[in-house]
Amino acid sequence: MRRIGIILSGWLCLLALTVNAAHTQVQLLLSADTVRPGDTIWAGVDMKMDPDWHTYWKNPGEAGMATEIKWQLPPGVTAGETQWPLPEKLPPAEVTTYGYNREVVLLVPLTLASNSPAGPLDLKANVTWLECKEECVPGSASIEATLNVSNETRISADAATIDSWKSKTPQPGDSLRAGAWWKGPANGDTRPLILGWSTLDKTTQADFFPHANANFDVQAATDNLPAGAGKIRLGKTVQKFSGDWPKEIGGVAVMEISGQREGFEVKMPVSEDAPAAEIASESGTGVAPVSDSLGQNMETGATPVLPPQPLWKMLLYAFIGGLILNIMPCVLPVIALKILGFINHAQREPGRVRVLGLVYAAGVLVSFLVLAAVVIGVKAAGHHAGWGMQFGSPVFIVVLTSLITLVALNLFGIFDVTLGGQALSAAGQLASKQGAPGAFFNGLLATALATPCTAPFLAPALGFAFAQSPSLIVLIFLFVGLGLAAPYIVLSWNPAWMKFLPKPGPWMEKFKIAMGFPMLLTAVWLFNLAADDYGTNVLWLGVFLVLMAFAAWIFGSFVQRGRTGKGVALAIVLILLIGGYAFALENQLHWREPMTVADSTATSPDGIDWQTWSPDAVAKAQSEGHPVLVDFTANWCLTCQVNKKIAIDVSSVRAKLKEINAVALVGDYTHFPDNITAELNRYGRAGVPLVLVYPKEVDTQPIVLPALLTPGVVLDALDQAAK
Repeated sequence: MRRIGIILSGWLCLLALTVNAAHTQVQLLLSADTVRPGDTIWAGVDMKMDPDWHTYWKNPGEAGMATEIKWQLPPGVTAGETQWPLPEKLPPAEVTTYGYNREVVLLVPLTLASNSPAGPLDLKANVTWLECKEECVPGSASIEATLNVSNETRISADAATIDSWKSKTPQPGDSLRAGAWWKGPANGDTRPLILGWSTLDKTTQADFFPHANANFDVQAATDNLPAGAGKIRLGKTVQKFSGDWPKEIGGVAVMEISGQREGFEVKMPVSEDAPAAEIASESGTGVAPVSDSLGQNMETGATPVLPPQPLWKMLLYAFIGGLILNIMPCVLPVIALKILGFINHAQREPGRVRVLGLVYAAGVLVSFLVLAAVVIGVKAAGHHAGWGMQFGSPVFIVVLTSLITLVALNLFGIFDVTLGGQALSAAGQLASKQGAPGAFFNGLLATALATPCTAPFLAPALGFAFAQSPSLIVLIFLFVGLGLAAPYIVLSWNPAWMKFLPKPGPWMEKFKIAMGFPMLLTAVWLFNLAADDYGTNVLWLGVFLVLMAFAAWIFGSFVQRGRTGKGVALAIVLILLIGGYAFALENQLHWREPMTVADSTATSPDGIDWQTWSPDAVAKAQSEGHPVLVDFTANWCLTCQVNKKIAIDVSSVRAKLKEINAVALVGDYTHFPDNITAELNRYGRAGVPLVLVYPKEVDTQPIVLPALLTPGVVLDALDQAAK
């Protein structure tokens, strides 16, 4: 009756107040000004409230009214479901509501038909809301914006604002393994409930914001209950209006992680009784089997529980993983340059070799300290961090592609042609110079090129590190760096071993040129990665690289080695570089504002019917009696691509998948989606590759394959899953 009275009083207030709302300003934002037919863009309904005024979430709570958007769209444009940013609990405590203060941007995906004609489109919507301070006032506004249809997609000035608000919307909560159970019998129309889920981060506070339901209400009051490490337990009260007690509760699991609030969309099945592990835990018997956050027996449950790992073991794994990185294809070009430096100094200056070995190690360790600081900063901001996450930044890839191209040109002798010469181009000089700056820079470059690779032993060490405190993250990253630098330190401090290296001679210059080709291949690989973010516009990056190469040739031929006209040559170099950057990168490529290119990982010409991964897709396949192969991969991950070419995308594995009627799922980690980061963390991994093979029985643990695969390893796992 109390709830009915509040609702009636709210509607009477609405009927009594006829003044126009003047405390909320509304406008329509678009993530792109120009789009291609078939594209999907984001529309943002930006609502700015006056101080102390608020509007409401999709479930307003015990009073209020949700904001409503009615679209008036031209033919060929369809609006998807509204995405609501995480709200706040609004006072007073005796009548709790959920809503927004100051500002909110409600997000709606708009999809254009593939046959949409070129030209402008007028997008309109009517927005109605309820704004409240001490009194409540209904408001409405008509908003509109123009979208141009063309043969390219160009983001708008509001894209950053929309992206910012997208980060505030709840994430998928599949990885939380959330569930609920009744704490006791009903007392009239109310009944106590316990909600539970897992957390991999250090959560200081937790709450649950329910979705609205006509048959029942999950009341706002929350009791934080004692729980074990990595668990959240909340006490709630459910009030029933009609029908049976709910079998499922939907809403947003809210957690405060390192001072930052995060929300996760969850649907929790409701059990009549507490799981056995919960009962054992509360009674103190300690006889229950090892369980996940909902108490499921881990002999049959699908959520792995990772046993505590001793620190010494993880440090050893980190060191060995760093050692193995030296033979990964990502780092080989830099290794060749370093060996060349040892040869150059071994016979003439053995003491200098020792110093350069230490300087190289310092460059590696400084790089890993920077990576550790980035990881700590990302986690402190409440976001997920992953190994190689800088490769998810298109800007980073463009910068690194340009740098590696300069390094290759330098090795080819376009400029700074002698090993001892002095180059005015910092990047080119540092790449080949054999002094202390060159050694330090090679250490930085080796680390930058190592991050898209995952070596054996490295994956569990990094997975352990990413879940630890800042000091342990730094320690483990330093041990990886020590492993990467160790061969050069050992070689530089053992002069007797230098006799196994060939003597210096003219061949070194040719070897240096030869090493330019794998470096150029690295630039081509990076250029291909950039295409994932810029589409066909990536050709303008190629134009810039050609202009940069032309400028490097003029610099080497007429500035470094020329006798006259150096000033004119240098002016031409600057014109080429500045003009090429302004025209190709800024005006044509818009390199700091990459477009979103459609994911194509779910289709493959190799005969494997790849489908997009999700926990629901795994559960559906198992429920239908299919074994499941899951490949978590990324375009920038060389280890992943090698695994696919030599161990997954092979005829024997394709035949086995068809023979056992298995489902193949791919999780694309190229741009670091949070749901895949959470899934990787569940298996103690900080990055890809991760390949799982699920047996066909429902709720069974997957077989976790090693980082480096062979066809035999994959086939054995598939055979085991099909039994």
